[in-house]
Amino acid sequence: MDRRERAQMSKVSPQNSTPGVNGISVIHTQAHASGLQQVPQLVPAGPGGGGKAVPPSKQSKKSSPVDRDSDEYRQRRQRNNMAVKKSRLKSKQKAQDTLQRVSQLKEENERLEAKIKLLTKELSVLKDLFLEHAHNLADNVQPSSTESTANPDKAGQ
Repeated sequence: MDRRERAQMSKVSPQNSTPGVNGISVIHTQAHASGLQQVPQLVPAGPGGGGKAVPPSKQSKKSSPVDRDSDEYRQRRQRNNMAVKKSRLKSKQKAQDTLQRVSQLKEENERLEAKIKLLTKELSVLKDLFLEHAHNLADNVQPSSTESTANPDKAGQ
């Protein structure tokens, strides 16, 4: 750090450092006269700095050696084995349920396709009947007296 950086840091505000968790210190800065809000900053506490914080649960697992003959280890393994069996059974059951659902949907699809074919055939028959009936009506309708519309004088008499 050169003189300029030190001078700027001292101008901004004095800093108070409090020890943090997992090797991280929290630096509290006092607000400057310009009215800025106080914002805590996280910085590494150690001289090397820059490491990631490790959750306490993972720290303890790495540091303790495993005694495979202990009752605690056997109990944990037994619980884990039971959990694995349960998970695998659940997965198999889910796969079977999915296959069953697929077969039900295939059957329903086939039923619906057959119904579509039947309704399409019925629609075609009804269309043909309608067109035949409409054609017969058109043939049977004869123009009413064309003379009365052609000569209005005779219609009045």
